[in-house]
Parts: sequence; structure tokens; C-alpha cells
Amino acid sequence: MSTTVLTVDDSRAMRDMLRHSLAAAGFRVIQAEDGLHGLEMLETETPDVIVTDINMPRMDGFGFIEAVRRDVARKALPVLVLTTEVDVEKKSRARAAGATGWIVKPFDPVKLIEAIRRVSA
Repeated sequence: MSTTVLTVDDSRAMRDMLRHSLAAAGFRVIQAEDGLHGLEMLETETPDVIVTDINMPRMDGFGFIEAVRRDVARKALPVLVLTTEVDVEKKSRARAAGATGWIVKPFDPVKLIEAIRRVSA
């Protein structure tokens, strides 16, 4: 059975790149356009890993991670942040919200796939 990855990003181009890279590596990919849409997806899907952006409309990545962590059933679900942000304060805030890891865009597909495999093992 393949690993399911939920990607949450408001950029269509980024979602397309993520889908292409992750599907080629054998992952099942489900996608959301922002944090609120990501929470809606979690009502019907059970991903093994979440990859989320930080800067998004309606609900940003911080709010999304916090909402995921409030759900007892998802406390241990790995959440990787994939963002253009390099600010140490934002990185600390994401970790405090419950992020498992932090990857800076533009991403190296090989490194992203390795990170997903590592946190989902």
C-alpha cells in the first residue's frame, strides 16, 4: 500500500510540481488550496504525511498545523512545512505549532521524498 501525502499550498504551480514529484515516487497525493481546505480534506482522507505551505489565504500554515494538532487522532501525524520563509522566528513558531520538519522552496524533489519517507516510516 502506498503512502498518502496531503499537500496544502495556495499556488497551483506548486501543487502541480508536488503532485508530479510525489506521484512519480509512488506516493498517493491529495491536495488542498489552503488551510481551511486542508481541514476539509482531513474529514474524508487519512494521509500518512502532510506537506504544508505557511503563507496562504483563509487559513495560513500555522493555523492549519495548530488545528491538526488539536485533533487527538492526528497528534502524531507528521507535518512538513514547505515554504519560501527562512525566518528563524517563523521556523520556531511552526515547530511550536507542531511541525515535524521545515523545507525551504524551491525544493529538491529527492530531498523532499527522502524527508517524507523518513517521517512516515
